[in-house]
Amino acid sequence: MIYPEIPLAQSVIEICKAKGVEHIIISPGSRNAPLTIGFANNPNFKCYSIVDERCAAFFALGIAQQINKPVAVVCTSGSALLNYYPAVAEAFYSQIPLVVISADRPHDKIDIGDGQTIRQENVFANHILYSANLQETASTENDIKINEALNISMTNKGPVHINVPFEEPLYSTVNELNVVPNIIPIAEKKINFDITEEFISKWNSASKKLILVGELKPNSIDSFVIEQLVKDESVVVMTEATSNLHNETFISNIDAIITPFTTEDFEHFKPQILVTFGGMVVSKRIKAFLRKYQPNEHWHIDELRAYDTYGCLTNHFKTNANEFFTKLYLKCNLVSSSYAKEMSDIIALRKLKHNEYLATVPFSDFCVFALIAKKLNGNVNLQISNSSAIRYLQLFELDKNIEVYCNRGTSGIDGSTSTAVGAATTSKKATILITGDISFFYDSNALWNKYIPENFKIILINNSGGGIFRILPGHKEDRVFNEFFETSHSLKANHLAEMFGFKYFSANEKNNLKELLNDFFNSNEQPSLLEICTPEKLNNEVLLNYFKKL
Repeated sequence: MIYPEIPLAQSVIEICKAKGVEHIIISPGSRNAPLTIGFANNPNFKCYSIVDERCAAFFALGIAQQINKPVAVVCTSGSALLNYYPAVAEAFYSQIPLVVISADRPHDKIDIGDGQTIRQENVFANHILYSANLQETASTENDIKINEALNISMTNKGPVHINVPFEEPLYSTVNELNVVPNIIPIAEKKINFDITEEFISKWNSASKKLILVGELKPNSIDSFVIEQLVKDESVVVMTEATSNLHNETFISNIDAIITPFTTEDFEHFKPQILVTFGGMVVSKRIKAFLRKYQPNEHWHIDELRAYDTYGCLTNHFKTNANEFFTKLYLKCNLVSSSYAKEMSDIIALRKLKHNEYLATVPFSDFCVFALIAKKLNGNVNLQISNSSAIRYLQLFELDKNIEVYCNRGTSGIDGSTSTAVGAATTSKKATILITGDISFFYDSNALWNKYIPENFKIILINNSGGGIFRILPGHKEDRVFNEFFETSHSLKANHLAEMFGFKYFSANEKNNLKELLNDFFNSNEQPSLLEICTPEKLNNEVLLNYFKKL
């Protein structure tokens, strides 16, 4: 086998192997040559070459999202490293194990005017779980730092940074290892959770309990827990599309349910106890509701973190939702209440109004999402871009077999396509990305790689600009708004599709789209892109009228 001659590079590679890091995304460069040579020549690793470091990091994030294990990105020195930052921040807030390994100049070359050199140590300080700043010579101290970084990434679910300085020559190789690195096992964390009588008493005395579920991995919640929540008349469960949690009694279209509420409705449905679990919540309306009409108790369930999103957090239970609710329902009473029934009646009314409006709606973003949601079914890995796309999706029911993912840690548009492509390389299901035009064109380098599966599909909803700004308060139809907020454009994706080898479909009216969707979903001989052009200035009117209708 071929190894880099530099012992420090050997240590990094061998410890990664021992820790089970399998996927390595490499961006080309010279300073990282020892790492590239070592990883690419070792059959224990699956290596990917992606030129654009920003895309590379989100690609890695997509893989880690699917396998729930650390994935490494490797880059050269200088500004290359800074391009990882958006994905590092996303991994930090979405609790995804991402390992950044950066090659660096030797310490005596920093800040003396040497080329391709920046201050790389601790560069991600505000959004990193651990920074391993290595010395140039292989040592026990370096091994400890590398082990610590990888162990923390696995146990604490987030990004870590290993900064590795190399002196030239960089390309020399040997046929045998000349280091035996120290391997430090992960310390087992045992948390013995039990729910106390104090909280059982609070639960039993509350007739209005709201459970709000953010982003979750599919199949995270046991059927026993779901059954108990459904049986409990004092419990209303609200789920987001990214929760991947389904039951016909759960509210999956939160905004459609609560937007028409009057002040009296909000007061009436204000919960006494709010229980939250899962990742970030998309709905701004539920956040506004709970911040203004605060519950007496807010309990958050998470093994690692608890955010005081609603300004009323009272307890953080450091366990998982399954253990919490299993132990709760083995001890508590099922409280008699009209809370769930009253909410169920409202759901039925909203559904009726929703269907009435849908029958009359003109071709628009709203209409397009309705058609897509109806056609999407089966075991699909569905990736959604941020801004309008994820918000529209949450207004419609989806097949329960569809897995939904979105980069909601920082809610940025910068890496949605790259994340989807990374996820597609690893997912056993067909992957479909639904994205807006600004997000898509912003991240178009995501398609610049050779790893895109033949059954990968993109649905691009092109409304000629940042349509979400037309929905937000402050919209004015003038030059400043059109140029600097909405960023109006006339770009189309057909030439990009041709350049990157995608089969291209396009639609700009309802009947045309209905016909195309079947062909598009059944086209699996090469990656496909369906561009749907919707009217730029009608979409916000259609959406606002929808909420008025409700």
